[in-house]
Amino acid sequence: MSAPAETVDTLIHPGWIIPVAPTGQVLENHSLAIRDDRIVAIVPRTDATRLSATDVFELPGHALLPGLVNAHGHAAMSLLRGYADDLPLMPWLEQHIWPAEGRHVSAEFVADGAALAIAEMLRAGTTTFSDMYFYPDACARTAQRMGMRCQISFPVLDFPTPWAREADEYISKGLALRDAVKHSSLVSVGFGPHAPYTVSHPNLAKVAMLAAELDTSIQIHLHETRGEVLQAVEAHGERPLDSLYRLGLLGPRTQCVHMTDLGEQDIALLAETGAHVVHCPKSNMKLASGACPVTRLLAAGVNVALGTDSAASNNSLNLFDEMRSAALLAKLASQDASALSAAEALHMATLGGARALGLEEQIGSLEQGKLADLIAVDLTGPETQPLYNPLSQLVYACNGSQVTHSWIAGQLRLRDRQLQGLDLAAIASRSQYWQQRITGQQQ
Repeated sequence: MSAPAETVDTLIHPGWIIPVAPTGQVLENHSLAIRDDRIVAIVPRTDATRLSATDVFELPGHALLPGLVNAHGHAAMSLLRGYADDLPLMPWLEQHIWPAEGRHVSAEFVADGAALAIAEMLRAGTTTFSDMYFYPDACARTAQRMGMRCQISFPVLDFPTPWAREADEYISKGLALRDAVKHSSLVSVGFGPHAPYTVSHPNLAKVAMLAAELDTSIQIHLHETRGEVLQAVEAHGERPLDSLYRLGLLGPRTQCVHMTDLGEQDIALLAETGAHVVHCPKSNMKLASGACPVTRLLAAGVNVALGTDSAASNNSLNLFDEMRSAALLAKLASQDASALSAAEALHMATLGGARALGLEEQIGSLEQGKLADLIAVDLTGPETQPLYNPLSQLVYACNGSQVTHSWIAGQLRLRDRQLQGLDLAAIASRSQYWQQRITGQQQ
């Protein structure tokens, strides 16, 4: 008499499973099982007969992999996509983006912009994102409503914005949000001091002290351009990274975004402190900010994640584009065609991002016991044929439109390219409303 079948909620039979850990592994003819919000088994297809599931997905020709982790962005700025293009960073910010934000940013703006961003990210395989923007409570509510995992890095600035007047108010409001969502399974909250040139050293030290007391994350724009670094040396007599180290802000909870201007001493300091780097290749190229030395960072043992930055400076939130851009830019910058392999680029977009966000024990790889955040990618189309290496094809040939299914905590969020429980027409209507309002077509 045979043993009774083990019951699970979801059973997926893809062509390949790419677990990410170990790096470069590709499992053929394997199946993955989900119970509640966790992965409970990854077994050869022949062994999956012992499993009985409520939902069974036959996905031949698909690769199953961890959901992508967008480790840096400003979701609501999707409503400013294409608003001010082809400009250097500081004129783009000071003459266009900041004035527009001052006129229009509100909780309503952030909720609508976040909904647009989340819909875009889900359709292109992202299941976790990090956000730094005003009215972070509105973004957090939207993410929870749409079933999206996120890290909120509430902004800290020295000057007034529509959300707060000075650093203490930013911190007070941000910590209130942290308390409000502390029991959420989807949303975590940390500090987001904007940059060394917008937050004074005393306020950066205050953030460092509070983050250490609360054991929470810090995300900061850092070494984004060579000009920023030179100005800091002139003003303070030291490079921004050295200032952060002196102030106690640099450590394993710190996520340093952009990092295009780095010397060997900077890389050694990052490795020594365990700080993470978030690489945003497309945004940095578009704003001509520079290129992050990814291969040197990885060689030194620094964890590197991938981010899109905002749709206002990218102009997409597509991590497939970022993976390909990161790999190609690394090869070009190093003059080495073997630099940053497809497997390494995928690691940056998954487990590297999870590690930067402090979530590597829960997401970022397909392993028994981890949360069931995963995506299925169809590799049968003409864009991805013939298929010699599914992992390589994901990075160099896919553009995100091949993502057919997405699960977050075991819940189906995308099925056969259709978002589940979300009204795309309503999201589009709200984005059109804001476009008309921002351009003065609607009073």
